[in-house]
Amino acid sequence: MKPRLTLAETALPDGSTLTLQEHDGRKSLLIHGQQICGPATRATEAELARLACAPFRPARQPKLWFAGLGLGHTLAAATAELKQKRGTFIVAEPLSELPEWHRQHLPESPLLTDSRVVLENDCGPSGLVRHPASLHAILLHLDASPAGPGGRPWVDDRRWLAAAYEALQPGGLLALASSRPVANLTRKLQRSGFDVAEFSVPASPDAKKARLLPIWLARKGRPAG
Repeated sequence: MKPRLTLAETALPDGSTLTLQEHDGRKSLLIHGQQICGPATRATEAELARLACAPFRPARQPKLWFAGLGLGHTLAAATAELKQKRGTFIVAEPLSELPEWHRQHLPESPLLTDSRVVLENDCGPSGLVRHPASLHAILLHLDASPAGPGGRPWVDDRRWLAAAYEALQPGGLLALASSRPVANLTRKLQRSGFDVAEFSVPASPDAKKARLLPIWLARKGRPAG
C-alpha cells in the first residue's frame, strides 16, 4: 500500500489544522483528517466551473471571482473553459500559506501558469464590494472554500449574499456546489433576489453507480427595460 505523505500543515483561525496530503500522486486538503478538497470534490468543482462559464463563452472580457483557492481545481476548469486573453480570474484566498503551497507542491496550478489570475485575500462581503456590478460569475464550493464567521458557509451570511448580488453584472451567476444536499438553500438564494436553477452531477463520472451531488446556479436578474 502506498503511504500517505503530509506535504504541509498550518493552523487555521479556529484552531484546527489544515493539511496538504499526497497519496498515490493525488493531493488532498484535510481538516481533522476529513478531506475537504481533492479527489472527492474534483469532478464537482470541474462541473461547477463548466456550468458557470457556459453563458460567458462569447464575453470579450469575462471576469470571474472565486471564493478560495483550494487545490485550484475550480480555477483550472474555469480558465480552460474561458480562453479569452482579456479574461480576469480573481481568487479571494485569506490563507496566505495556501498560495505558497501551490508554488511549492502544485507546479501545474493556474495560479502559477496563467497570467489572467489575480490573487486577493478577502472572500467576505468586504472583498466582494470591491467589484461593484462587474463580475460575470462568483464560484464557491461549500466544502472546499473558506468558511465564514463561526465556521459557517458564506451563503449563510445575508451580508455576503447581498454583496454577491451587488458585485454581479445583470445576468451574472452565483454558482455553488456542495458534497451533500443543503436544505432551504434555493429558497435562501431566491429571497436574496436570485433566480435559481439546481442541478445534480455525478461525484465521480467513472463510477458505475455514481452518487449525485448538487450544484446551484443563481442568476442576478436583468433590470426591466
